[in-house]
Amino acid sequence: MNGPVYDVGIVGAGFAGLACARAAARRGLRVLVLDRKPEPGARMHTTGLLVKEAAERWEIPATLTRRVRGIRLYAPALSTLDLAANGYYFLATDTPALMRWFAREASRAGAHLHFGRPYRGARRIAAGFELAGSSERVRYLVGADGPKSAVADEFGLGRNRKFLLGAEAEYEGITGVDPERLHCFLDRRLARGYIGWVVPGFGGRVQVGLACRQPDRPDLAAFARKIAPLYDFGAARLAGRRGGLIPVGGTVSPHAAQGVLLAGDAAGLVSPLSAGGIHTALESGWFAAHAIADYLLEDAEDPGRVAARSHPRFVFKHALRVLFDHGVPDAWFDAALRTRPFTALARSVYFHHRGLRSAEGWRDLAQTLFRGLP
Repeated sequence: MNGPVYDVGIVGAGFAGLACARAAARRGLRVLVLDRKPEPGARMHTTGLLVKEAAERWEIPATLTRRVRGIRLYAPALSTLDLAANGYYFLATDTPALMRWFAREASRAGAHLHFGRPYRGARRIAAGFELAGSSERVRYLVGADGPKSAVADEFGLGRNRKFLLGAEAEYEGITGVDPERLHCFLDRRLARGYIGWVVPGFGGRVQVGLACRQPDRPDLAAFARKIAPLYDFGAARLAGRRGGLIPVGGTVSPHAAQGVLLAGDAAGLVSPLSAGGIHTALESGWFAAHAIADYLLEDAEDPGRVAARSHPRFVFKHALRVLFDHGVPDAWFDAALRTRPFTALARSVYFHHRGLRSAEGWRDLAQTLFRGLP
């Protein structure tokens, strides 16, 4: 007996999957979402920071966020550089509650969300796919199931190959953390290829973490010892731990096949330099939904080709990723931290500087850096 038929089946109820579900349902498509987690927001692997662009684009409820105005960047010797940009901000979030909000939004739009239900595969049929372990059928399949995507494996799509490994501890009771700054630490020994961080999070909690390029492994205990003189851990109480892989190899190839499309981390849509992926995950889910709706409802162009045009290229961030992976000497950061070229580079990374959205802008910055650094 045939089961229900959906226009879109989405594997994964993270940022990309729920953004796709909400947008597709609003276009009038019948949407099914599968996720192995028992409920939205369970077992989160992200710090949950949102950039201004994502907050405004998705109109995130203020009750789930706390605004942070700028960055405090620490050189390996712990000298500092404060950065801010007029009109720009970040949002620390109650991330599990934020995911529950996204799930409610998708459900309210008409999507059918099934938690506690792992994806077990799909068999191609004439009208699309039949989901293994059920009689449900979907016309189009979206893999939004993270950096080790089962959908990508099953359909021979591109896989993420380059990763950072991150670890984070969340505390109550840490004092002395400037609540107006994201605290970012450069240290080649502890965080090769990335940074350490102290984030004044939502609800008075503080998130302490670091990530490094595999095969290195983050040593949170050593990082905590390094930053202990800066903050008061005397009354700190551990509230939780999290960690996971962050893909930094750029968009996978191929990212689509007939009737199948990857989104978010599954597609490698994470900045190779900053490792920020929430904004691009939300955008890729939205673009995928509209491309699929146009294809199914209006007989438009193949969604894989449409989505490809929306993907960020990360050309110059890839080049800087290579530099970070090989390990910039700590002495370089200590000497360069407060120079004008380094400040320009840092602002471009953290605040999406408009002058660096073109090849010419990045070329000019590179020339300034090599002329001006010690």
